[in-house]
Amino acid sequence: MTNTEPAGHHGAELARQAKAPLELIAASLRRERRRSGLSLTEVARRAGIAKSTLSQLESGTGNPSLETLWAICVALDAPFSRLLDPPQPHILLIRADEGPTVAAAEADYQATLLAACPPGARRDVYRIQAEPGHARASEPHMPGVVEHVVIGAGRALVGVASEPTELGPGDYLRYPGDVPHVFEALEPRTQAVLVSEHT
Repeated sequence: MTNTEPAGHHGAELARQAKAPLELIAASLRRERRRSGLSLTEVARRAGIAKSTLSQLESGTGNPSLETLWAICVALDAPFSRLLDPPQPHILLIRADEGPTVAAAEADYQATLLAACPPGARRDVYRIQAEPGHARASEPHMPGVVEHVVIGAGRALVGVASEPTELGPGDYLRYPGDVPHVFEALEPRTQAVLVSEHT
């Protein structure tokens, strides 16, 4: 990424930035810095700004200029547009009675494809047993991690922490594991299968 964008592009981005809530910019800065694996100190050094300035921006209390944000993006090797229009998490919900299903000819048996494994991926499979009372809040895993959950019994709120989905028996949900996410049982003896996919 370079600072050699046309002046007109700068003006358009400035207009968009003025409309963007500070909270969105703050969340995007935190997310991109986590993805980069860099400390506050290192990003501030690379961007040529004070560490306290970056800390304020990440907490949503700063008043960033276009130039400051641009310098931070260069330090993070991230497109400027990602601060204002962050990538949407790839979420897929398949309810218990949905999905492509194939029936066996010789038995009362049906198979529904929920997720095909991408090339070069590794999948770890977990059986989850959870009780109501406290949500299991997970910090972001490594970049690119995707999680898959199928509820076997009970009900649970599952998925991206900012917008979890209520799931019941047989429901399937895929969501990004590299952002904050939760699993909160809503009924006693809630059971699920969780698959963590690493590319």
